[in-house]
Amino acid sequence: MVGICSFSGYVPRYRLNRKLIYQAMGWMNPGNIANAKGEKAVANFDEDSITMAVAAGLIALTGKDRSKVECVYLASTTMPYKERLNSNIVSAALGLNDHIRTADFSGGLKAGTTALLAALEGVESKRLNNVVVTAAECRLGKPASPQELILGDAAAAMVVGNENVLAEFKGSYSVAYDFVDHYRGHSTKYDRQWEDRWIRDLGYDQFVPEVINGLLNKYALKIEDFAKVIYDCHYPAARKKLNKVIGIAPDADQNNFQTEIGQSGAAQSLMMLSSALEEANPGDKLLVVSFGSGCDALYFEVTENIKKRAKNNGISTSLTNKAFLDNYSKYLVWRGILPGEGGLRTEEDEWTRWPALWRSRKMVLGLWGTKCRKCRAVQIPPQKVCVNQECNAVGETEDYLFSDKVGYIESFTGDMLAATLNPPAIYGQIKFDGGGKMMFDFTDCDLDVLKTGMSVSMSFRRKYYDEKRDLSGYFWKAVPFKEEN
Repeated sequence: MVGICSFSGYVPRYRLNRKLIYQAMGWMNPGNIANAKGEKAVANFDEDSITMAVAAGLIALTGKDRSKVECVYLASTTMPYKERLNSNIVSAALGLNDHIRTADFSGGLKAGTTALLAALEGVESKRLNNVVVTAAECRLGKPASPQELILGDAAAAMVVGNENVLAEFKGSYSVAYDFVDHYRGHSTKYDRQWEDRWIRDLGYDQFVPEVINGLLNKYALKIEDFAKVIYDCHYPAARKKLNKVIGIAPDADQNNFQTEIGQSGAAQSLMMLSSALEEANPGDKLLVVSFGSGCDALYFEVTENIKKRAKNNGISTSLTNKAFLDNYSKYLVWRGILPGEGGLRTEEDEWTRWPALWRSRKMVLGLWGTKCRKCRAVQIPPQKVCVNQECNAVGETEDYLFSDKVGYIESFTGDMLAATLNPPAIYGQIKFDGGGKMMFDFTDCDLDVLKTGMSVSMSFRRKYYDEKRDLSGYFWKAVPFKEEN
């Protein structure tokens, strides 16, 4: 049996009320009032498609043996690098070994399902056993455009394998068209699209029914056989029309989270699938359809193992952990749309030289430290000499992973002079369960909620962006656990 063995979703903490956007830019395009309902998910200033893919991947790998992962795929149209394998960074941050296959999937908004299909067929061929598929998106709409209101940031991840399968892969059907709806050139920053009626009336109205009917005919099924039909279409009227034409019952139409998150590109279909799996029952049939330069349709059947799934791995957990941005201009500065003066310290040339990153890559990307084989003392950064004064063994250390460990705040400060896009810069000492202590930046929190002794988790984030060289550097930051009342 081949299929999805684990799944997850990740939505950034911050949300932007669409009315704030419309209040600021509605004067330029009054028709955008139709898209000003609800909120959109906004990546923090230190997040991008890589960090969000890592966040989703870490959740999906909870309780899994990472040494068994043989392949990592990343699907996105907003990858930071064009000539550096982005999935390699994801793989390293997930704490996986170097002797695996990685690949980037891009070029179209159905890249997420294409990556998932590649993983499923790889396992089906028995050439692969465990594949992590991640999809993440951080697309930009030009201010005053409909896309600015419609798009949202999110990520999803699936572990594909042949053991303890939660949803068995039963088959697929695809169509490929050079249908130009959304397009971005090599140097284009913002999402561009052709007319809405072109996308609705020819794109969705033709391709979605075509790929669904193709799958139904191929496997002798009826649309009524599916407990959930998951497809990407953010136009409310077009979606209502498609449901009627295809025959999708209201309770089978999976929520697309348009008013809570926004349209999340290559991650959209996998994000919706993750949500559907949270509520699925054994025997349920699920139909997943992507859209973008054609369509992929995937057919799954939920197994009895769904009863054993982890309860905190879906979209619902991320949706409840949110905070609202208090102003629209902060979003513009975070995305580099509005230049902001960060002070002279922002002009310092601090990018990491590649030989230095290579030598420390396991610690920087994976947050690996060391453990003494003799006395079992742990240390970060990694050391060749044991830090235990009663041991001091030399050359007796082994790798020790810190990214999955709980830490506690030993000290912290808020610095208004340090260079940051979200002042004050917050950083401090973190002591880990089992030993080890190091200075980290804090993120996804406010200074007034912090206190010593508070527990934190580690989150892979963008440490800096070098505008001169157009490169991003990554490291780990501390995120305080949300305290329950």
